[in-house]
Amino acid sequence: MGNEIKIASINITNLSKTDLLHYHLFPRLNRQQKCMVVLANLLLLLETTDNQAYKEIIEQADYVLPASKGIILAAKNRKQTFHEQIDSVALMIDLLKFAEVQGLSCYFLGGKDYINEKLILEIEKQFPRLIIAGHQHGAFEPTDSLIMENVRVKNADIVFVSLQGNSQEEWMANIFASCKKGLFIGVDESFDILAGEMKRTPDLLNNLNLGWLYRMVAKPSRIKNAGKSQRMIKNILLGKD
Repeated sequence: MGNEIKIASINITNLSKTDLLHYHLFPRLNRQQKCMVVLANLLLLLETTDNQAYKEIIEQADYVLPASKGIILAAKNRKQTFHEQIDSVALMIDLLKFAEVQGLSCYFLGGKDYINEKLILEIEKQFPRLIIAGHQHGAFEPTDSLIMENVRVKNADIVFVSLQGNSQEEWMANIFASCKKGLFIGVDESFDILAGEMKRTPDLLNNLNLGWLYRMVAKPSRIKNAGKSQRMIKNILLGKD
């Protein structure tokens, strides 16, 4: 695989989005080769330092991508450079475009009930020829066997997962081994953004490394994680992660 940069004991994939898609994800999809993709931010990395089981899940992923400005900064402070920050929404759209052209099927798991429904309507509008294998809102227990069985039966080529907290990666890890094929990718709040329920972080705040603050204001439930985020940023700046 491509180069990696280690941040907080996690190897993070160092590829441009173009190379990631054209030399890795698209070929895997064409070969129906299973793949698990994680989009990493500061809170995810912090969780891996506190939760060994969760860390092992992240380490099992085929690709752990730098999806936040903080991770880019962490590499810079180690005199290393990522090719680019991977935006989850942009990556999801590129995968949807490829799936539509190639006749691949997609499953959409997560988000609140009404957000999931709005997402599907928007996807159908933007990608009218896309094969939607199925969709399911995120109001279920991560261990719900009926949901897992439904996803397995649908046998989609790409499974987009948008669940809260650790549930996203834990759910993908739980189902991954029992599926014959599929690119499983955690896309965090991309469902909310594509459904029109949440705006992207302004570039100015991203450049100032304040994306976490904007997302807290847009989604107050994140406030409980504010202290963690600030602690991780401090550790990165001081090289203590």
